[in-house]
Amino acid sequence: MRESRPSRRRRSLRRLLSIALPSLALAVAGLAAAPTAGAQSGTATTAHVTRAAQNAKALTAPERQTFRSTGKAGQKVPTTHLCATAEPGHASCFAQRRTDIKQRLATELAAATPSGLSPANLHSAYNLPSTGGSGMTVAIVDAYNDPNAEADLNTYRSTYGLSSCTKANGCFKQVSQTGSTTSLPANDTGWAGEEALDLDMVSAACPNCNIILVEANSANDTDLGIAENEAVALGAKFVSNSWGGSESSGQTTEDTQYFKHPGVAITVSAGDSAYGAEYPATSQYVTAVGGTALTTAANSRGWTESVWQTNATEGTGSGCSAYDPKPAWQTDTGCAKRMEADVSAVADPATGVAVYDTFGGSGWAVYGGTSASAPLIAGVYALAGTPGATDYPAKYPYSHTANLYDVTTGNNGSCSTSYFCTARTGYDGPTGWGTPNGTAAFTAGTSGGGTCTPAQLLGNAGFESGNTVWTATTGVITNDTGEAAHGGSYKAWLDGYGTSHTDTVTQSVTIPAGCHASFSFYLHTDTAETGTTAYDKLTVSANTTTLATYSNVNAATGYSLKTFDLSAFAGQTVTLKFSGVEDTSLQTSFVVDDTALTTS
Repeated sequence: MRESRPSRRRRSLRRLLSIALPSLALAVAGLAAAPTAGAQSGTATTAHVTRAAQNAKALTAPERQTFRSTGKAGQKVPTTHLCATAEPGHASCFAQRRTDIKQRLATELAAATPSGLSPANLHSAYNLPSTGGSGMTVAIVDAYNDPNAEADLNTYRSTYGLSSCTKANGCFKQVSQTGSTTSLPANDTGWAGEEALDLDMVSAACPNCNIILVEANSANDTDLGIAENEAVALGAKFVSNSWGGSESSGQTTEDTQYFKHPGVAITVSAGDSAYGAEYPATSQYVTAVGGTALTTAANSRGWTESVWQTNATEGTGSGCSAYDPKPAWQTDTGCAKRMEADVSAVADPATGVAVYDTFGGSGWAVYGGTSASAPLIAGVYALAGTPGATDYPAKYPYSHTANLYDVTTGNNGSCSTSYFCTARTGYDGPTGWGTPNGTAAFTAGTSGGGTCTPAQLLGNAGFESGNTVWTATTGVITNDTGEAAHGGSYKAWLDGYGTSHTDTVTQSVTIPAGCHASFSFYLHTDTAETGTTAYDKLTVSANTTTLATYSNVNAATGYSLKTFDLSAFAGQTVTLKFSGVEDTSLQTSFVVDDTALTTS
């Protein structure tokens, strides 16, 4: 036991030093990861693995977690709507670009961080895996051509450390509504800004995914519908649409012509004109994506969300369709037909995302609108895996509501049936069932056709049985009072010696096929180190996949909950490992307690 070792006195001294010195805290929410596709021999696999490893590093590195706030939820900020209001029979894109934040080219920005939410911020906020999506293709359907799409996309990705995605390396494809790569539509600066936003948000959510940009000849319903069918014909299992317009009596015919694609996850923006239903978000075959305001918070998640509404005419759309029938999986009782939305993600321009565009814009800018939330959710679907061949994946979140962050505050207008326009616990129109908490809510719920019995798989999960079940470095599992446990009296205390030292604690479990799996633990970090250099590090891994890395710069009082989606390991034996590495001076203690690996 640690009590009998001389090192206990050293730890106690270092703990006193760490109390005497100000503790530097960097709020870093747990970042989830899933394994890459099975390795095969050959040069292509090496490049594939390198790409995935590069992206995982870019999303989890502590220095990439910086967030530069650009406003408060619901704050009226000046924006320009990139597309004009749609005429009947046409669609408008929903992208909004901030005009109060100076646009800057990448060369002008130099080493500074762009304003707005970054890929790492979005992964943190939505608990997304830092790996996954390899081999998946997301299509983006928009109108007109952006001649700078490929170059701007790669500026965005390189700025955030993500792998390149080009036509030459096979990651990116840009085609017309007929599939031509050479005969593209006319250029359009407004829709080009929309395309930049869509490309960047798919990249942010799923940087390992391939992307097809399908450009319709015009913004009329027929051309966009033809482009939708072309996206599916090209093999995309995930299609993002950040456009729409008012409902019409002919929309159920368009449903069958353009959106009835079983086995394909089609996401559609809910609209930016506040309360009121829009099409094709109200199609029974698509996932309607509402919008939120996303801001940092002093809670275990590190973030909080509310319904996006700026004023009576600007905010996320929602409402009860006048025409589309209600799908069997949608169970709200106030709307007899299709209810919009299903899920949601960030859309408020005041808490907007960073985007790079040099054809419709002048470089880096902050964007908002449900044009941001729809491609984000398309990317999350891709991270979750290929949909069932006969499924309409819009139904998936309705079976996994516990795997979403429920948005319970805010409204997007006035309505006679409260939940049509006002957030509440559970389902509501503006935010649907909520925002992603990992990827589990975006899967069919089975793996290989299996079924799952809910369970907690880890043995001695709270360490109260002492040094049993887990395999640990001597003295790691302890009831030493030098560090408080989160619950009970035992915990796993890694490092804290102030000398070069490595501690580990591991446990192997088998996750049954057909299960969603969530791994969680409470972490407390204290340190005698100062400054913002990561000297001492704790790495959390599942088999060979690094889930997250924490360091002395993450020190803070109390425990914080970390959660990771391990559903991609279903049917496998997974070794969970905590590895703490300390350098030659000044202690850092990583204290882990109350672990869990739950299946559902």
